Amino acid sequence: METIYEISGLNKYYGKFQALDNVNLQINSGKIIGLLGRNGAGKSTLLRSMLGLLRYEGGISYRGDDIKTMKHHLFEDVAFIPDVNIIDDRLTVQQVIEYVRGVNKHWNEEKFMSLMEKSNLPLEKKISKLSKGMKTKLYLLITLSLETQMLLLDEPTLGLDIAFRKEFLNTILGEYFDEEKSIIISTHQVEEVEQILQEVIFIDEGKIILHEDVEDLKNRYNLVTVTADQQSVLLEKGARQITHTLGQYHGILPSEIKIEGASYHRPGLADLFLAFTGGSHE
Repeated sequence: METIYEISGLNKYYGKFQALDNVNLQINSGKIIGLLGRNGAGKSTLLRSMLGLLRYEGGISYRGDDIKTMKHHLFEDVAFIPDVNIIDDRLTVQQVIEYVRGVNKHWNEEKFMSLMEKSNLPLEKKISKLSKGMKTKLYLLITLSLETQMLLLDEPTLGLDIAFRKEFLNTILGEYFDEEKSIIISTHQVEEVEQILQEVIFIDEGKIILHEDVEDLKNRYNLVTVTADQQSVLLEKGARQITHTLGQYHGILPSEIKIEGASYHRPGLADLFLAFTGGSHE
């Protein structure tokens, strides 16, 4: 397993506001990683820093090379699908494809033709006439036709309906991911990607709260349910993220802690995220 990205002491300020606070991460090959955080937590800033699109303090290296020295060569290996579509609305679908094909030496025509056959994209239509779902599909098709080793996705399914979201994630898994490549999916919609993630990064107010294997993390904790008269026991045991529904109380506890008469469930990533970040900041 190869280390792809090494991030050390990363800080990013917008004026006096600190968007990233001493971020340290190691990203390895062959992983699907969820970057989970609320809106404004620093997810997009982190991804854009990893692409060299922002000025920052600290160190970011890609396969041992400082990204500040790599310039455009980084984009031969790393692809990015942002949350806001940036394709020129004045061009047709065909013109966009021809342009990208012409300027990228790593274009895979065979992969492109295979994806195009399944896409039902209208080649003659201008980008301005496409729905958000079709724009996202075009962006994905172009990205997957390039021979990259790393894919960064920033809220990729935001604003798409259920069918498009499912198709998008299935395409990513079926057409891109393998043991040599890596994917980071930034999202605040945890449930949508939970089943495909191998590792998870929690980010909150610019700080990395944890970076861990998903299965290991879930095995370390239980979602514990007790009756109303046992609420104080949850508090005594130091449970996190205690909630109350239908006369029962629920909390996150380390798996080794047991409470007589309680029921135990495997926690979801949303439960764990809230347990580690303390609930809503609103």
